[in-house]
Amino acid sequence: MNPLTQFKKTPILPRFIALALLALASPTVARANAVTDWNQIASDTLVAFPGPAGGAPSALQLNMGMTQGAVYDALNAIEPRYQPYLLEERFDPGASKEAATATAAYGVLSNIVSTVPDSIPFPNKQQLLDTLATEYTNSLDGIPDGPPKDHGIDAGNAAAAAMIAARQDDGRFTPSPWVPNYEPGHWQPLLDANGRPILDPTAWVANVRPFLIQSSSQFRTDGPNTLTSTAYAEDFNEVKALGSVNNMTRSPEQTHIALFWGQSAGGPALFWNRVARDLIADPQYAVDMVDSALLFAMIHLSAADAAINCWNDKYYWDFWRPWTAIQRAAEDGNPDTEPDPSWMALLTAPYPEHPSGHLSLDGAHLEVLKIFFGTNQVQFGVTSSRFPGETRYFDRFSDALNEIVDARVYAGLHFRTADVQGKILGRKVAHYMARHYFQPLDRR
Repeated sequence: MNPLTQFKKTPILPRFIALALLALASPTVARANAVTDWNQIASDTLVAFPGPAGGAPSALQLNMGMTQGAVYDALNAIEPRYQPYLLEERFDPGASKEAATATAAYGVLSNIVSTVPDSIPFPNKQQLLDTLATEYTNSLDGIPDGPPKDHGIDAGNAAAAAMIAARQDDGRFTPSPWVPNYEPGHWQPLLDANGRPILDPTAWVANVRPFLIQSSSQFRTDGPNTLTSTAYAEDFNEVKALGSVNNMTRSPEQTHIALFWGQSAGGPALFWNRVARDLIADPQYAVDMVDSALLFAMIHLSAADAAINCWNDKYYWDFWRPWTAIQRAAEDGNPDTEPDPSWMALLTAPYPEHPSGHLSLDGAHLEVLKIFFGTNQVQFGVTSSRFPGETRYFDRFSDALNEIVDARVYAGLHFRTADVQGKILGRKVAHYMARHYFQPLDRR
């Protein structure tokens, strides 16, 4: 018996602790499945979007949440183990889970591609739709015709339809909430080679209706340090010393860490998709299709809300980036900060500084992985599209999270306070999810 099926009457957190202990001794051989296959297809599709169409990391995370939430509902409707997310309807328990997975993912992904407003340039739109159609046809061709396949398709279509309906008029592609403010402490965009401001391509994420939490500001962070405070000066001087583009203090390893985490296509969602797929395929954990779908839904719906809350915070606090703060330090009223008009960061980003978007998403993803596997001590490897031949290995989820906190300082992107508050925000969303969603059904 798969260990995941033995804990249906146990609350979600203890259930996964028990899972982690029993899976080590389980003879079940787990492997990649249709859920992980379509997670890969979703990743490949969404990362190919132009930034303004939804390819920017924050918007990509929302699209992953839609896709994985629908896949979860489709499989859970066939084999009900947990509270549904949206789909209350139940389907034949003999229905093909493979057909349900492919249909739910294809239905949502093709809708996401098709509904990007025509006003946004999307030159590869038709190519992505054609590729998705081919992937879907290939998936269904591998399933024998008959009632199980038909019923699986029905479940997938119902789950996709429920997700698409739920996300109508949810705030996507609305005007940017940013209001320019030139006072000290406020964010100023960098300029391109033609002197035009480089703006957030998906600032609208800040006002999207959340998937799980009650409002887009439910977990408002404490905010950046006061400009005149000692804490601000400490953060300022740390990033000034370590984060510049031509830095002699930062070690080669620190530079490499900053680039590894800082310039990977798709952002955190794709980092942690790969890790989750690897762990699902690891025989020691014996994660079957339904629980694969559960894991991806927990991860991506939590991280989607972390992105929404984070972006809402970014435009609420409107805090300046280190490169502006250091160049204009004479205006901050703090005697412990010194200006450097030529200072530029190793990496830049086109939206306000506080809190860290990367860490908000990382905090949610890694906290869900810890909840699901019942332990922080899990060995895993992470690859980056910037260094495709390299894998960084970790023994704990928290070790990776701590490295990313440092990486954003080494990159000159963030003050440390923004990283710490970002990871806390992500964790809060994950714990809210675990308390209020996806509870095991009582089968008594």
